[in-house]
Amino acid sequence: MAECTHDCGSCGEECSRRDMQKAPHELSKIKKVIGIVSGKGGVGKSLTTAMLAVTAQRNGYKTAILDADITGPSIPRMFGITDKAMGTEMGILPAITKTGIEVMSMNLLLEEDTDPVIWRGPIIAGTVLQFWTDVIWNDVDYMFVDMPPGTGDVPLSIYQSLPLDGIVVVTTPQELVSMIVKKAVVMAEKMNIPVLGLVENMSYVQCPDCGKKIEIFGKSRVEETAAQFGAKGVARIPFDGALTKCADRGLIELYEGDYIDGLFEKIG
Repeated sequence: MAECTHDCGSCGEECSRRDMQKAPHELSKIKKVIGIVSGKGGVGKSLTTAMLAVTAQRNGYKTAILDADITGPSIPRMFGITDKAMGTEMGILPAITKTGIEVMSMNLLLEEDTDPVIWRGPIIAGTVLQFWTDVIWNDVDYMFVDMPPGTGDVPLSIYQSLPLDGIVVVTTPQELVSMIVKKAVVMAEKMNIPVLGLVENMSYVQCPDCGKKIEIFGKSRVEETAAQFGAKGVARIPFDGALTKCADRGLIELYEGDYIDGLFEKIG
C-alpha cells in the first residue's frame, strides 16, 4: 500500500478504516499522526506528548500537537502559550510555540484557563474532530495527538475518525496501572492501530550522590510489556526535578534531558 496522505477523498487504496476517517483541512499537509494514550489519567501522557514533540522538532522535523484531552488540557501550560487561537475566513490558525511547534488545544479557546469544560461525550468528540478538519496545519511532518485517557467513547471516536499511524502508550510501574494500560493496548489492536512504543513515567529516582536508580514503585515492567505487544521502542522517565520545573514554568522546550530520544528514533 502507498504511503497514506490522510486524504481519503483522493485515495484509491482499499482501507478498512477509510469510510469513517475524515480528511484534514484542505490547506493542511500532515505526513504522520501518532496518538499518545494511557489507560487512566495522571500517568504523564501530556508530558510525554510534549517531550516527543520537542524531540522531533529538535531533530529538524516540522511538528504539531493536537490536544484531544478536551476536559483536561495541559499542553499550552507546558509550552507557556498564553495567546488564544485565531481564526480567518479559511479556518482556525494554531498557536505557535517558541521553537515553532504548532498547537491546538481547548485552553486556547476558553476565556479563562481554569474554566471547566462540562460537555457530554459526543460534543467533546466533535470538538476534537474540528481540531483536525477546521485547523490549518502547515506542512507537518509529525503530529502528536494527546488523547483523552481511558477506553471510552471519545477515544473510540478519535481512533475511527483520525488516520493514526500508531500509538505510544504511557504507564507507570505499579502493577494495577499496568493492567489498565493493557486495556488501552488491546483497544488499539482491535482498531488495527499499531502500538509503536511504551513509556514508563515515574520509573525511578536517581540518587544525586552515587547515581543508583531506586525503583520506588517496584520493578520496571516496560520492556516485558513492550515485547508482549510488539512495540518498537520503550522509554523510562524518572522523577526529575528539572523536568518538573520546566513543565510547570512553561519552558518544556528548554529541558535538555534525553529520556525520549531513543524512543523517537525507533518510532520516527
